[in-house]
Amino acid sequence: MRTSTKAPPRIGEGNRTTRWKGPVAFAALLLAACRADPAPKSEFPSAGRDVAPIVGDSFSTEDARDRVGEAEAVIAFAGVAPGMSVADIGAGEGYYTVRLSRAVGPRGRVLAEDIVPATRDRLALRVNREDLGNVAVLLGRPEDPKLPKSSFDRIFLVHMYHEVDRPYEFLWHLRQGLKPDGLVVVVDADRPVKRHGTPPALLDCEFARLGLERIRETRLEPGDAYIALFRAAARLPEPREIRPCV
Repeated sequence: MRTSTKAPPRIGEGNRTTRWKGPVAFAALLLAACRADPAPKSEFPSAGRDVAPIVGDSFSTEDARDRVGEAEAVIAFAGVAPGMSVADIGAGEGYYTVRLSRAVGPRGRVLAEDIVPATRDRLALRVNREDLGNVAVLLGRPEDPKLPKSSFDRIFLVHMYHEVDRPYEFLWHLRQGLKPDGLVVVVDADRPVKRHGTPPALLDCEFARLGLERIRETRLEPGDAYIALFRAAARLPEPREIRPCV
């Protein structure tokens, strides 16, 4: 494999829609997020349900997904606009990262996160190779995506939520990355978790436990995939207050 000789992935100068004010400030935000002390793990309830195994960092071929207009449909439904700050959680090989970079434009920002170091490294190489100057790449943890607080207009969870083995802790941390009017964008399949999907009723229940309310949903054609948008509609509960859905 040929490695890039370009500089590491970077973040450009700030813009009017984000709290990030350039590469130094953004690096400081990421460092602070990584050093933040999480709430005690014992205070969060377990999933109480099946969790799908991580089977790889590629959901499907990019050409196949483009032929059915997947990313275009999801990005449009989510209302992504130039200048926004967005996060791609479980970014894998970067299918959405690349397309979100184009959608938010040079004044927007994309944070691409993954929990597998080798996957994160391959994604960083792709960001370099394609010269995506508005993208930063981050290594998160399974229970905490390590997002800078109150920084994102949209947070994308694409075909990955069913693989989260501690959903309440994960969502507790993730919600804090949203701006006050931000949205979480979930793409998943309407089938059992064991078959790498999340039934919408289960998704709604688990998100509601963290004060996140579904405001819109639509189907993705073809197949059984759907898009769901969530906003913060109630206060963030203390970990010990969370009651599992199952």
